[in-house]
Amino acid sequence: MRRLGSVQQKIPCVFLTDVKEEQSRKRDCQQFQVVATENVNPVALEANIHSALATEKLDGTCCYVTVYKGQPYLWARLDRRPNKQTEKRFKKYQHSHKSCKGFTWNIEEEFKPVPETWIPAHGVKHHNGRPVPDEHGHIPGWVPVERDNKQYCWHSSVVDYNVGLALVLRPRRDNEDMLEITSVPLAELQEQTLELIGTNVNGNPYGLGSKKQPVHCLVTHGSVPIRNPPPVDFQQLCSWFHENPDGRVEGIVWHCSDGTLIKVHRHHLGLKWPEANTCLGNKPTAIRVDAYGSTDLFTSFVALNGHCFSRLQDIHFEL
Repeated sequence: MRRLGSVQQKIPCVFLTDVKEEQSRKRDCQQFQVVATENVNPVALEANIHSALATEKLDGTCCYVTVYKGQPYLWARLDRRPNKQTEKRFKKYQHSHKSCKGFTWNIEEEFKPVPETWIPAHGVKHHNGRPVPDEHGHIPGWVPVERDNKQYCWHSSVVDYNVGLALVLRPRRDNEDMLEITSVPLAELQEQTLELIGTNVNGNPYGLGSKKQPVHCLVTHGSVPIRNPPPVDFQQLCSWFHENPDGRVEGIVWHCSDGTLIKVHRHHLGLKWPEANTCLGNKPTAIRVDAYGSTDLFTSFVALNGHCFSRLQDIHFEL
């Protein structure tokens, strides 16, 4: 299988989009809604999307594995953002000009500070050697997940730097209809992006664990293929999401042969998310974790090694 693209930047929608002055379905504090038109984005056509690999768009938080302190480390997504006053000025300019071109930034004074360990994401544009904001007014970036940082405690739970392992959810190689949670060397995940999903991430749309026994894991981007994906057509995609059992996903990310990533989200099409019974949450899942780690989550999964659950969301640690 070819190496899939990593999620370092905002991914464009497969359709050209429009902005409606209405409450966002995705963000409670956003007073506008980005919706798809029926016109395919030229960027998608140029990347030959019709021959791309369609994969499930996962609903969690984005992570990245790269070297820190001389060893592979998990990094959390942290976009550098403007302060409130500057953000209001930017949005007002963007709304009146229908574009962000010509807007001037003062990064040092108008942007919120980030930790010294922060690095910009790959592909971020630079001016005079310094990263500059994208068309959304953000500078995408990463910060290393260190064990003692409570802000990233759920990130920390899925990695063990002492043994160099991560807890990863992926389709089984011998049966793609079945998932497995297994321990994977961080070195094998280096320079890849992944999604952290679980009990305390984004409202837990997949129904993992509980408050008493939280369950989290990493999923490599592009690792969960869509079976028999629909054609890139507005109406056919709407029907697939609405009627097909395999369409109970947040969206689709197409991995094009030139490395371009293209997406569509249910909200782009006016469809609700999350669904009551997600496709991922309903897949049978085997536990294959036999390497002891120093975190409670590793220990709990080792105790389940060899067990198989009828659904991912049925995983629990009291057997």
